[in-house]
Amino acid sequence: MATWIALFFSKQIGIPITALLHAAGEVSKGNLKHRVKVRAIDELASLVRGFNEMTQELEANSRELDARRRFTEAILESIPTGVISIGADGYIRRVNRALGRMFPAAQLATATRLEDLFSREDTAEIKYLMKRARRTGLASRQLEMRNERQTLHLAVTVSALEEKLTSGFVIVLEDTSELLRAQKAAAWHEVARRVAHEIKNPLTPMALSAERLSRQLERLQIPPENSRILNECASTISRSVESVKTLVDEFSQFARFPAAQPVRSDLNEVVEAALAVFHGRLDGIDMRVQLAGDLPPVNIDRDQFQRVVVNLVDNAAEAMQDALVKRLLITTQAGAAETVELLIADTGCGISADEKEKLFLPYFSTKGRGTGLGLAIVNHILSDHGAQIRVEDNQPTGARFTIEIPALLDADNGDPAPKPVVVTA
Repeated sequence: MATWIALFFSKQIGIPITALLHAAGEVSKGNLKHRVKVRAIDELASLVRGFNEMTQELEANSRELDARRRFTEAILESIPTGVISIGADGYIRRVNRALGRMFPAAQLATATRLEDLFSREDTAEIKYLMKRARRTGLASRQLEMRNERQTLHLAVTVSALEEKLTSGFVIVLEDTSELLRAQKAAAWHEVARRVAHEIKNPLTPMALSAERLSRQLERLQIPPENSRILNECASTISRSVESVKTLVDEFSQFARFPAAQPVRSDLNEVVEAALAVFHGRLDGIDMRVQLAGDLPPVNIDRDQFQRVVVNLVDNAAEAMQDALVKRLLITTQAGAAETVELLIADTGCGISADEKEKLFLPYFSTKGRGTGLGLAIVNHILSDHGAQIRVEDNQPTGARFTIEIPALLDADNGDPAPKPVVVTA
């Protein structure tokens, strides 16, 4: 009887304790769904019940933390600014998707330290910001980063995660290139307005004075040699005044560019009307036009957009003057995020990273002639339409201009009926 009673009580104590030890091992492995399912009495029953309640709360907290983590990751991946998480050891822990628009994918995939992404000078600047952030919690600075593709103007903000020497950091990179270009364009509009106002006024009396001087020379009896020299000087003054007047008129036109009058339009028709200007004028160039037929309509000023296409095609043709292979590709297609894309690619001399930075600024030209206002006007027109233009290298040579135009959404009329793809050469 005593032996039976001893075995009975040992099972009442030993089985629950064994089950609790096994459950503790499962929880330590991360299995928070495990529960102790044995019968127990008295204090052991309370212990089993308390253990199950604890694991249930841990599981609920784990689910909540996991939901918060997924929510945070979704925000991190959706924001347009690049984010780099740096551990206390200086190694990169995590980057977000937006950083892929600033660095090549292959470089980003293999990067483990800041030196793998930035140049030595830029890395030194960021590490200096990290030291400041460790003292003040936050540090920021503007940084100009050059790579093979382009020059980026970045607003760099470094935050320290903790107030200690072993703290990690979060580095936020915001691309302010578009903002700076818009500010430069606005500044150039003001410069153009002032140039047109300040210079144009004295041009008229200068021109009249040169004409009056020429008339007086015809009436005066002076030696032929002196008369010739004075007439040449008067003619030079008149030609120079006309040249300056032409330049001022260009700036004046840029400063007072007419506001867009957008209407519902078919982008393909606008492109075809613009290309009609070049009929018979692009000898030696293999021009291929591929216009997608299922494009949604766009809300644009037809005349201004024809000017955009004409300027870009004219620049592409001039860039291929000395090229061995002269091929011009013009395509339209549906873009991402309810946009329509217009692509103009050439096989010319290409555009360097420094030139891409200044390409849309007034008075910058790679031709060595002209006023350099063509692409500035293109950029101004696109800005008025809420469109974006980007310049990339064409492969194997040349440049690619891609214009993204917001599509005109018409919920009442529905999507336009598909049309066959138009391909011409």
